[in-house]
Amino acid sequence: MKALTLTSVLAISTLVVTPQVSAEQQTMIAAGGCFWCVESDFENLDGVIDVVSGYTGGHVANPSYQQVSSKKTGHYEAVKITFDDEIVSLKELTDYYWRTIDPTDAKGQFCDKGEPYRTGLFYQNEQQKEVFEASKAQVLQSKPFGADIVTEILPAKEFYLAEDYHQNYYTKNPLRYKFYRYNCGRDSRIEELWGDVASKQYH
Repeated sequence: MKALTLTSVLAISTLVVTPQVSAEQQTMIAAGGCFWCVESDFENLDGVIDVVSGYTGGHVANPSYQQVSSKKTGHYEAVKITFDDEIVSLKELTDYYWRTIDPTDAKGQFCDKGEPYRTGLFYQNEQQKEVFEASKAQVLQSKPFGADIVTEILPAKEFYLAEDYHQNYYTKNPLRYKFYRYNCGRDSRIEELWGDVASKQYH
């Protein structure tokens, strides 16, 4: 599949100058509900090298999916995105991230509720923190809805890879994935919040 650019999917009316982090490759850790969906939203973007699903933010080492699903570990379902910042910047990926989630729901995302499905951005250094905060401030100014944004920006903790069957789930089980995503109401809610958004173009 041909890589997709962000040019047509980011509609930002206000420009905010944010710090540039210089390195050929970086990683970004983000939580946006079901990690199958977040992985699929980012994996085909131009400049993204790899996206893996995992668990982070909690207090249990090397958790299993069953443990995280019990909603007692404090972990988020999250992804780690490896990207080439000479092709796509952290700011571009962060701006795109907001338009693939419902940042107004403190209880989870779409049909999935509970702590594993909260949204969050996890900074790995102070430069990433500044980029995330500046992007959030920009969204607060330009968002087309009245509800508060509850997505948190948090220091990164250990990121634990999810089990193999979760990795690239949307390509391994495309029919089940599409059925789940549609019935969970992810894209319809995103469109309700953001209007004509990017994520629908990928599914």
